[in-house]
Amino acid sequence: MDRTTHFLRTKFAACLAVASLLALSGCAAVQVRMGMKVYLAKTPVTSIAVTLPKGPGIGPGDKSPLVVSVTGPDGKVLQTEGAGEGKVMWQDLQVTAIVATVNKKGVLSLSKDPRISDGKIAHVTVTVPSHPDLRAELDIPTRYDRKFTANFSGSNGSSGSNGSDGLDGMSGSDGSTDPDHPSAGGNGSNGGNGSDGGDGGNGGDAPPVQVRVTLRTGEHPLLQVGVTAAGHQKLYLVDPHGGSLTVTAEGGSGGSGGRGGRGGRGGSGGNGTPSGMSGSSGMDGRNGFDGSPGRAGSITVTYDPQVKPFLSVIHLSNKGGPAPVFKEEPVAPLW
Repeated sequence: MDRTTHFLRTKFAACLAVASLLALSGCAAVQVRMGMKVYLAKTPVTSIAVTLPKGPGIGPGDKSPLVVSVTGPDGKVLQTEGAGEGKVMWQDLQVTAIVATVNKKGVLSLSKDPRISDGKIAHVTVTVPSHPDLRAELDIPTRYDRKFTANFSGSNGSSGSNGSDGLDGMSGSDGSTDPDHPSAGGNGSNGGNGSDGGDGGNGGDAPPVQVRVTLRTGEHPLLQVGVTAAGHQKLYLVDPHGGSLTVTAEGGSGGSGGRGGRGGRGGSGGNGTPSGMSGSSGMDGRNGFDGSPGRAGSITVTYDPQVKPFLSVIHLSNKGGPAPVFKEEPVAPLW
């Protein structure tokens, strides 16, 4: 082994060892030792702040990462790992939230159910157990100018299984090519047939969908929407200025058919005088048939007269199904 090869192998082994060490540890100690992270308990800190970089605000069903910044006596600012791409570890912070929830990696989540946050403001508080005098707080308004979706489409069909390949034929035994003692070679056996691929499953039908829409008046009007299908209801608050709701009731796609198995190769004839005949290759199995798509569901929209100017923010999709039906009549508040 030359010196260059030895050096490269040694370097690769060292890199692999470091990578393995980091992978094994969500190990803070190793990362701190390598300068990738810091312990706040051993870091002088004079102030702390928390921000929502994807803000302002969060909508029902949204997830948004928080970033915490700490400032030292020398003015140096350190940020949290994750979205902040910094050295401060979330495990060194205590984060609590009202209305919303926050996980151990500093990601804020708001329930899809608008009733949880309706009329409320999410609030986040960050403290540092090792520096009890530090505290940061943030109010996070709820936004409804989002592109919401209510999907009640049928399930997609399952894919068919692939067929098995046929077995290759056996080669024929050799005879003799000696002119004084000739003997025929044996014939090769035929290859086995491949089995057929399985048929794909049919896509599921979408259920009938009922949509009810009313207007919540006020300084900032919002649409209250309830979408019901197959015994399940989903609720939405939609800001007609920038927000939208897409209701989908498509039939599920049919599953793809499985691939037919390959026919086995025929065995070769053995050498001899005369040589044996080669076996025939087996037949390939047929591919499975694709499943049929499911049927789209009907969609009926019942809307309060006050909603009429904002109907364009409700988008419907049920390709191949019956034309959506719109009915205008009084709709009481949904909650």
